[in-house]
Amino acid sequence: MVAEEVNHGTDIEEPVKPATAPASSAPPNRHTVQVQPLQKDQMQPSYAQTLEVPRNEHSAYGSFINGLGSCIGFFGAIPCCPCPNPFKEVDQGSVGLVSRFGAFYKSVDPGLVKINLCSESLERVSVRTQLANIKDQVAITKDNVTVRVDGVIYYVVQNPYKAAYAVEDMRNSVIERSQITLRSVLGSRNLQSLIQDREQISRAIEEIVTSITQEWGVLVSISIRDVHLSESDQVALAASARATRQAEAKVIAAEGEVSAAKLMKKTAELLATPAAMSIRHLDALQNMAKTSNAKTIFVPMSADGVSGLTQGMGASQASGSGSQGQSNNPVARTAQIHALENA
Repeated sequence: MVAEEVNHGTDIEEPVKPATAPASSAPPNRHTVQVQPLQKDQMQPSYAQTLEVPRNEHSAYGSFINGLGSCIGFFGAIPCCPCPNPFKEVDQGSVGLVSRFGAFYKSVDPGLVKINLCSESLERVSVRTQLANIKDQVAITKDNVTVRVDGVIYYVVQNPYKAAYAVEDMRNSVIERSQITLRSVLGSRNLQSLIQDREQISRAIEEIVTSITQEWGVLVSISIRDVHLSESDQVALAASARATRQAEAKVIAAEGEVSAAKLMKKTAELLATPAAMSIRHLDALQNMAKTSNAKTIFVPMSADGVSGLTQGMGASQASGSGSQGQSNNPVARTAQIHALENA
């Protein structure tokens, strides 16, 4: 007992530490935009290449110029030096074409490029899709209507070498070629085709222009934006459309009248048969017999009249005495006529 008391007396209660929850990461923001990394095939293709430099006939002069340019470039690379810097920048979306003594020998990708300041030159060619507007072009259509058309050109350089050296001014050349082709194609179409088949005309213009610009290393896409007509032409076009609609309405009404006349003719031919006349006589007699007043009825006594009346009464009795109310039904009457004709 003593030992137990001593043990209890020596026990020290340690403070209970609160349980710490594991650090949890902050919940992701719903408005965070997940950016996908760029793939190599989605970036600008590489145009970098170096051609074999031909041997220079003026080797002494060329070597001197190259050496002088190297010396100037060496001092120009030093900061705060008055000599020109030999390092040039080529922006993304462009290709650098390096020429030595006026002859192209190397193309470089975007980045920093070192050139010889005395013997080499750098020309930058954009390979981005560029936009050019076609101003109002006045053309005369095939049906002698004067229109003003404007459009837009999208072009992209596919061969930087041809775009730089195969044509003097690539942008203006593409615009002028597109304008000439636009007026030529519009002259072979009428106004209605120009309004309805605008996309087809754009494709025709694009095919003609692309066949020429491919030699310049340029791919072209052309779209017609607006077609403008004079006020008098607009009024005439609206009147023509109104007259067309009225003519179509008259044709539809005439076709309806022709169909109605055919049905009336067929009905008259059906009712003109002797059996039909007998049915009509029988209906008249039945209607007259329904009233309580005394009547005197005269009926034809010829052979044809009696036989027709007899056949009509037989057909009426065959259809059932309980169907007196059906005699006024056109469907039942037509059935009786067919029965009498078959008899």
